[in-house]
Amino acid sequence: MCELLGMSANVPTDIRFSFAALARRGGETGPHADGWGITFYEGRGCRSFHDPEPSARSELAKLLRRYPIKSRIVVAHVRKANRGRVSLENTHPFSRELWGRPWTFAHNGQLKGVKRLPLGRFEPVGTTDSEHAFCWILSQLQERFPKPPRAAALEAAIAECALTLSELGVFNMLLTDARVLYAHCGKRLCYLTRRAPFGTATLIDEDWRVDFAQETTEADIVTVIATRALTRDETWTELERGDTLVLTDGAVRVMKGATRRRSRPAPEMRGAA
Repeated sequence: MCELLGMSANVPTDIRFSFAALARRGGETGPHADGWGITFYEGRGCRSFHDPEPSARSELAKLLRRYPIKSRIVVAHVRKANRGRVSLENTHPFSRELWGRPWTFAHNGQLKGVKRLPLGRFEPVGTTDSEHAFCWILSQLQERFPKPPRAAALEAAIAECALTLSELGVFNMLLTDARVLYAHCGKRLCYLTRRAPFGTATLIDEDWRVDFAQETTEADIVTVIATRALTRDETWTELERGDTLVLTDGAVRVMKGATRRRSRPAPEMRGAA
């Protein structure tokens, strides 16, 4: 399967350290050689980079490792193709506009029959099951909420959509609307939060060590979420299947999937073939 990387922070933060590890897994220390992408948020705007080449050998990825883009929300992905050919339009993360916000989505796993779910105004450009799932989520949100809802209602709806998609297969996702980063664990995701007192971290996939005490202030809070742990000397928390994370300014809140019940059947599933 693919691998995910996300970051939520309360101050603009450099993601190069974590991205270096993810990039190595794209065809060197891992088999995810079918393209990669990353999106950085700056306020309401974002900048995205995509490449169908393996990230471990991509010149664009090498450029980003030298380019200190600082952001409060980051979503990145390295791809191992299962559905959809290796091409630029099939590289994650995918982006769309909803309620005047730029939404970004990345997924790993496989979803059997997801393309039978009807869509609204959001349509895929590529041929992956992942992009169809993203368009379906946004269609569901727009149908339920013609205007931006309160935070609690939005969180519940996203968690419900994630649980519905998990019924079709493996659904690990990262999703953001430029303000909050949502993560859902369908099989494997882990995270760590760095805050004062900061320590030293060493990458698993590369000989790179950083003393975060020299790179941060005491007020900084940064949470990194990944498919597999990126560092060897920090404690990563494994999520349980069905859990949805809500990350705001680096702070983490877990919505337990096992204890939630959907209040009503998902309308899109009632008419699915």
